[in-house]
Amino acid sequence: MTKLAIIYYSATGHGTKMAEHVEKFAKAAGAEVRVRHVAEQVDPSVFKDNPAWSANYEATKDLPAATGDDIVWADAVIFGSPTRYSSVTGSFQQFIDTLGGLWAEGKLANKAYAAFTSSQTAHGGQETTLLNIYRMVMHFGGVIVSPGYTDGLKFVDGNPYGVSHVTGPENQNELEQATIDALEHMTKRIIEIGGKLAG
Repeated sequence: MTKLAIIYYSATGHGTKMAEHVEKFAKAAGAEVRVRHVAEQVDPSVFKDNPAWSANYEATKDLPAATGDDIVWADAVIFGSPTRYSSVTGSFQQFIDTLGGLWAEGKLANKAYAAFTSSQTAHGGQETTLLNIYRMVMHFGGVIVSPGYTDGLKFVDGNPYGVSHVTGPENQNELEQATIDALEHMTKRIIEIGGKLAG
């Protein structure tokens, strides 16, 4: 049974929904799954006038937060972060910055990694955000398992690097079926390859 850790940061809830889909697909594929959100580092007073951000914070603040041990436990890891100026959020980066000790011990290496992201606009830095996550994975000694164009559905969502969602300027866009299908494909692929690596 492949052990999959889903480690994500979400501000306005789109990443939370993507993580929930990944969890469902992973369990259906027979994986053992841990879903862990990256704890919010921004003081709630900063986003008190943003209903979506406040609602997601309240819905997730008491759930188990991600730690490095979740990566050590896993055979495969799917990271998720919204795009901020072409890269990950500060909260996600702060989590990554806590992993130095485990990295030095080689405990992040030889695992399968993939990622998802979101941005307000179609060209809001989704690809660069995914590539920046994978650069971190290279430092881990991890194995990047991008979906590529390994299934015809990838020509519909059009993202060979991972999975991405356009939230819209008011965060109003729900996940499209093409995005959900892409999440399922990426999940099944990383479980298969992660299992082989753990072999």
